[in-house]
Amino acid sequence: MSTELLIALIVIVVIVVAVLALTVGKKARAQKHEQHRAEAGEHREEAKIRSARADSREAEAEERAARAKREQAQAEEHVHAAKEDRRIAEERTARADEVDPDR
Repeated sequence: MSTELLIALIVIVVIVVAVLALTVGKKARAQKHEQHRAEAGEHREEAKIRSARADSREAEAEERAARAKREQAQAEEHVHAAKEDRRIAEERTARADEVDPDR
């Protein structure tokens, strides 16, 4: 075999190996990118689920706060009514004591 032929074969082998290495590298990068896309999709899906859960919990908390505010207002009305009843009862007792001939 001549030296020129041997050099040509070596160059061809080096080129084939380089092409194979580039092809394998591209496939590996493409596979890695696909894995990252899948992982990003999973993160987005989990974020969507958590966001929906947070919205639901927030709405529930707001509803409970509104209910508590209404109940607080009703309780204050009852306290006011009770104080008014107490005032009237004390007035009636005082008036009864004034008009009672036995006292």
